[in-house]
Amino acid sequence: MTSRLGWCRVTTGRQQKQKQKQKQKREPPGAGPGRWLRVAVTVLALAAMVAFGVVLARLTLQPSPASEMLTHANLRPGNSIRAYLGQPAFRDTVKQLGGNVLLGVPFGLLLPVVSPRSRGFVRIALLTVATMLLVELIQGALVTGRAFDIDDVLLNTTGALLGYALVGRRLGRAVYPRRRRRWWSQRRT
Repeated sequence: MTSRLGWCRVTTGRQQKQKQKQKQKREPPGAGPGRWLRVAVTVLALAAMVAFGVVLARLTLQPSPASEMLTHANLRPGNSIRAYLGQPAFRDTVKQLGGNVLLGVPFGLLLPVVSPRSRGFVRIALLTVATMLLVELIQGALVTGRAFDIDDVLLNTTGALLGYALVGRRLGRAVYPRRRRRWWSQRRT
């Protein structure tokens, strides 16, 4: 029962509970996809990440004995990029630079879905850099005809950040929406 006492409105505990129930019906907690849909999307993204890992390994870790004499390690950022841009054939430049950028895009798309804690530009960049450094180190140390190139790591990271900025961020939030904090947990004591 609600009554007016001057300018103040008094509400009973029962009415407050009813209002809370109505509010919950309008906005369910954890708005977004249901639990099973979230699990299915996460499993699908994990499978896509594994498939991407296989493709990445096939593209980067296959020996190339014919180009063994042509390979050299690059530890100075920008050297390989300048060399690619200086090539007379525009097609080769696009293939090298664009291919390395595209190779990083799946990280930016899939990481926020596979792991909601990996959201954020810095986290995506750090995870991509760590993975690509590992791939480049393996290439340089163990694979014939391949060499370590820091510019490949930079281009792959750029691709991951582009993928995250364009689609991955929204995709991650669609699968794992941010939860609103309650007013009492926001107060500082």
